[in-house]
Amino acid sequence: MNTTSEDAEAQGGPITEARPLIEYMEAGCKAPEDWRIGTEHEKFAYDLDTLRPLEYEGGIRAILDGLTRFGWEPVMEAGNPIALTKADRSSITLEPGGQIELSGAPRETVHQTCKEVALHLKQVKAVADELNVGFLGLGFQPKWPVAELPWMPKGRYRIMREHMQRRGNLGLEMMLATCTVQVNLDFDSESTMVKMFRTSLALQPVATALWANSPFTEGKPNGFLSYRSHIWTDTDPDRCGILPFVFEDGFGFERYVDYMLDVPMYFVYRSGVYIDAAGQSFRDFMAGRLPALPGERPTIADWVDHLSTAFPEVRLKQFLEMRGADGGPWSRLCALPGFWAGLLYDPVALDAAWDLVKDWTAEEHAMLRLQVPRLALKTPFRDETVGEVALRALAIAEEGLRRRARLDSAGQDERYHLEPLFRIAETGVTAAEEMLAAHQGRWQGGVDPVFSEYAY
Repeated sequence: MNTTSEDAEAQGGPITEARPLIEYMEAGCKAPEDWRIGTEHEKFAYDLDTLRPLEYEGGIRAILDGLTRFGWEPVMEAGNPIALTKADRSSITLEPGGQIELSGAPRETVHQTCKEVALHLKQVKAVADELNVGFLGLGFQPKWPVAELPWMPKGRYRIMREHMQRRGNLGLEMMLATCTVQVNLDFDSESTMVKMFRTSLALQPVATALWANSPFTEGKPNGFLSYRSHIWTDTDPDRCGILPFVFEDGFGFERYVDYMLDVPMYFVYRSGVYIDAAGQSFRDFMAGRLPALPGERPTIADWVDHLSTAFPEVRLKQFLEMRGADGGPWSRLCALPGFWAGLLYDPVALDAAWDLVKDWTAEEHAMLRLQVPRLALKTPFRDETVGEVALRALAIAEEGLRRRARLDSAGQDERYHLEPLFRIAETGVTAAEEMLAAHQGRWQGGVDPVFSEYAY
């Protein structure tokens, strides 16, 4: 469900004021029968003998080249393949440290997006077996220091690398050493978007807790259950966080556009080259006063690029992106679209989920955002725990999927994709806590076994 700047190339001329930007966001509205589910997931690739992450040359590039046998078309930058695409709008891309991401095509059901993930993993494993490569589903690189991680040859990452170090303490960790799974969902109107945005933003800490899967740094416990989630709290305050204005009266497309116009730019893409505009203003760009390109004004393609440079817990484009979960094993990749589609794509479930969170205060949102990465399901909240909230949210999602009644070839509806989450919530034990117990027990204080036990 990605919208790229290339898709937007033909959408009008220079932008001089905010109205076309708002209209672009409004154009994302779709009738419910046209709603789709897009699942994206990242994974670490590593050498099976040394457990080291792969360099681009001789490693990541070979994987991309190998995948072309399955009908993927390469996307080139400066002579290097840096992504793969298919006509169905799916893509395989590279994160800065060589994390390999599948951005799935828009699918009608959780079953279909899950089948797509399974096919992708089959393909990458076929290539990886020839290269002696493994893939790991975790939220954070558990063994290697950030200073030893490779950089991929993408122009935008060079610009981001420099800017990140000026705005927070953990930006390079985010770029090089994290993996996530996210789900992209549609809406039919501004009012539906607002309700979905508020509900999902409030519940992102619940997702963070259920998927908590990143307790190690450089081979040792780091004091967090979702260190990936914690990293985002100290990456770049201009473009990350929980967006309190989303819960304020009057929120809608225009207010989100105002927010994005105040997010400093990273770059402008022209003729295959990323031009450094880090810290500069999109408002100045619209006025022809961008220092990086004096006299030029943006196109919708530039706006699409700019939308991709903000990293809140829920991100609005022409759809909503759920961004709170650590990467994980195959079963939990399928569970995330089940969780969010169950909550947001059934009107009764959306009402119930909104009722669950609508009286949460700004202070409570902030508390959950800070505490859940450390305590996950055991985070105290009011007179209960986040784990108890998670069970109620899962029950709502389960009923939403039951009412959706989308059946697979065996006649099962989408509810069974939630089973791994119910096991976590009912026991109160996250994947991170399982790994910590193994680290203290049978792993004898090491983390190397994670590369086999949690590999795809």
